[in-house]
Amino acid sequence: MDAQLPKIDVHHHIVPREYVEALAGIGVTEVAGRPFPEWSVENMLELMDRHQIRAAITSISAPGVYFGDEGFTIELCRRCNEFSAQLVKKYPERLGAYAVLPLPNVDAALKELEYALDILRLDGVALLSSVGRYYMGAPCYDELFAALNARRAVVFMHPDVSPESDKSTLKLPPSLVEFVLETTKAVSNLLFTGTIERCPAIRFILPHAGGAIPYLTLRLTLGQFWPGLQEQVPQGIQTYLSRFYYDTAISAAPYALRSLQEVVDNAQILFASDYPFAPELATMATINGLETYDGFDEQALRSVFYDNALRLFPRFKKGA
Repeated sequence: MDAQLPKIDVHHHIVPREYVEALAGIGVTEVAGRPFPEWSVENMLELMDRHQIRAAITSISAPGVYFGDEGFTIELCRRCNEFSAQLVKKYPERLGAYAVLPLPNVDAALKELEYALDILRLDGVALLSSVGRYYMGAPCYDELFAALNARRAVVFMHPDVSPESDKSTLKLPPSLVEFVLETTKAVSNLLFTGTIERCPAIRFILPHAGGAIPYLTLRLTLGQFWPGLQEQVPQGIQTYLSRFYYDTAISAAPYALRSLQEVVDNAQILFASDYPFAPELATMATINGLETYDGFDEQALRSVFYDNALRLFPRFKKGA
């Protein structure tokens, strides 16, 4: 395979100093049991150049912006979104950005959605798998998802550790197991609350190959016959799962990719690095894993690295 194929990275984080300092001010100094990684725009662009990443769609990662104080959340969202917009304005051919929203306050989230997409012109929205006690798909978020559907928004849904995880006796780094399960729970909730049926125009990107969703597809289809659930998925689970996009962050290995290819066409698979929460070695391993995977020919590999993302983010076409 051609190691010089261009790439669009749909899962690439920023860690602005202002964000880290704001969280430190309320006693939050780590994510998933680890300190926030060192990050700078210069280092980010240098990494992209080293690995032929032509463009990256950036986002604020877990733990997000909500820690119980809605005023703090609204202010920090605005600061993060304006920081992202400044980056995009400075590097329009290299960077895009997902907006962060001040959930669980839906009214404030709707206002920020309008500002972020219509005024700042950001490229999509980043949601966490859950905020507070509610997973995405909860009825309290219906109005937001209706608005995202009306806009045909690209929605990148990143896992976060739910409050229930704190009660677990499983004392492992959340990124090993919990993040995979949190994505799986959120997707399942979106399905069986009927959110996906009601909002067919949202273009969802699921990180880490969709968590455990591909492996659990058969089990999830049992919900099609469960009273109270079957009405929410009238087109069948596999129909809905085939519409999601799935990124390859920390998932570019045969065990994950073969299962994923049973659920979706190659056209729904997207290159992703998870930098800087996953270090540069992980970016290298992801690229190598995709290039050496025997389930992709060169045309499929180019689609995964670049063409599929270009359909979601067509403003990068002039650099193609």
